[in-house]
Amino acid sequence: MIQGDMSTTTIDTHAPKTAGAGSAAVTAGRKATFRIWRGDAAGGAFRDYTTDVTPGMVVLDAIHQIQADQANDLAVRWNCKAGKCGSCSAEINGKPRLMCMTRLNELPLDEPVTVEPMRTFPLIKDLVTDVSWNFRVKQGITRFTPHPPDAPDGTWRMQQSDVDRVQEFRKCIECFLCQDVCHVLREHHKQDEFIGPRYFVYAAALEMHPLDVADRVPDLKQAQGIGYCNITKCCTKVCPEGITITDNAIIPLKERVVDEFYDPIGKLVKIFSRKRRS
Repeated sequence: MIQGDMSTTTIDTHAPKTAGAGSAAVTAGRKATFRIWRGDAAGGAFRDYTTDVTPGMVVLDAIHQIQADQANDLAVRWNCKAGKCGSCSAEINGKPRLMCMTRLNELPLDEPVTVEPMRTFPLIKDLVTDVSWNFRVKQGITRFTPHPPDAPDGTWRMQQSDVDRVQEFRKCIECFLCQDVCHVLREHHKQDEFIGPRYFVYAAALEMHPLDVADRVPDLKQAQGIGYCNITKCCTKVCPEGITITDNAIIPLKERVVDEFYDPIGKLVKIFSRKRRS
């Protein structure tokens, strides 16, 4: 967790996506102030940097400009600068966003723009956090297990509608903004009991795959803690790829858990099936 003099920030998942009320036009020669978190796991504080901004700039451009001209030791993680690698995740004015996809003309530049690291994950330095927990979680999810081929030539047959259903989940860029905003991880620190929305999406892509035969439902209920999710839809609102995480992944998985463990008719069927076998 991040330590130091960081005041609590309310996450606004409804921040404007186009210039409008509260936004400022970016014109040549304009200056803007960025309030950036500086520090490491031992502590730190916000520091203000004022820099020139020009039309078309995104937050990552401003961070790079500050890094080059004023703070050479500023740590920031980035890669593609095209919204596809998920590396430059941060919290901008309290909202988890990609720095490379947040245009300055969407932000109120008449006041300092706050840029801080994702609060859910341990801080390494400045804007860089340790997200390795996510990859350890992924290793614990049952892998894709296809049924035997449908045809003698070793191929399978699938309905196009079944294929289309899981394509949305494959858009995930693992930016972990959904993990950052999830209150179960962010506020309640249930990392040992809850895998988070990103990996419910991953599990859904496997569970709903038309070829997969593995049963992940017991793990979802127990070790992966899907019951902790109370459907606030914060994860869906911050997803830069527009994946409908809650409605299309988490809720269907919850329904599978209910069907297997809590459906009274299903329980009766299992009881009578066991009696017949005995």
